[in-house]
Amino acid sequence: MAARTSLTLRQQRLGAELRKLRERAGLTSTEAAGLLGGPQSRISNIEAGRYAVSAERVRALAHNYACDDEGYVEALAAMTGSRARGWWDEYADLLAPGLLDLAEMEHHADSLRVAVVIHVPGLLQTAGHARAVMAESVPRLRPYEIEHRVSYRIKRQAVLFEGRPTPYTALVHEAALRMGYGGPDVAREQLRALLDASGHENVRVLVLPFGEASFPASGQPITYASGNVPQLDTVVLDTDHGCDFLDAEAQLARYRSVLDRMESQALSEEKSRAFIERIVKEI
Repeated sequence: MAARTSLTLRQQRLGAELRKLRERAGLTSTEAAGLLGGPQSRISNIEAGRYAVSAERVRALAHNYACDDEGYVEALAAMTGSRARGWWDEYADLLAPGLLDLAEMEHHADSLRVAVVIHVPGLLQTAGHARAVMAESVPRLRPYEIEHRVSYRIKRQAVLFEGRPTPYTALVHEAALRMGYGGPDVAREQLRALLDASGHENVRVLVLPFGEASFPASGQPITYASGNVPQLDTVVLDTDHGCDFLDAEAQLARYRSVLDRMESQALSEEKSRAFIERIVKEI
């Protein structure tokens, strides 16, 4: 497979965070370059994510910007250096860059919380369910394109079930449990897979049943990925045109509130399991 040549979301995020630090310090890029002992273009390229930057350079910049949040600075330092290839790079010439960024973000997240209304969360989908959902894509995907996306989706699930499993909370609306993608056999297999996943210590599956008087979300799939420090959290919105990645403080606060409200309206883990089991019997 071809190597990925575009900037990754992680590279762009490091540059953006360094720019935020500089702007909070009230420095222009020219002034920041002077403190660093280099041309203004060096700061511009670092902030654009075009230059690999060392951990020591990040610490030096943070010192120049009077940032004394050690945890935040060290989290930024951990994002530096030459980018190591991940398994998702195998798909560099097959999938959109945003999908590769999604896998890389999940890989580095300290915890994940998702909310879905129509589809089962991607990290909990069976191959059969994923294949049935992708078959309905507009414009339609060719069979080999569907298989590439299914294999990619299944590989992403390693963050939950291999190595050091990532803590994961899935808020799943009853509608997603009853859609029946792929027919009864596929639907039963998917629901049983949800039950199996919820038995893992790091996975929580919480159901939002029909009949709630209020619903704080628009129905758009939401993923909230917690970083090493709160400043590096990321929200992903799954849209028809791809993934939208959000990291502004106000946006993060808004979606934390939305997910908190959804979780407060969801059934408990035990009741959610019983609810899913009832649907399996009804199919």
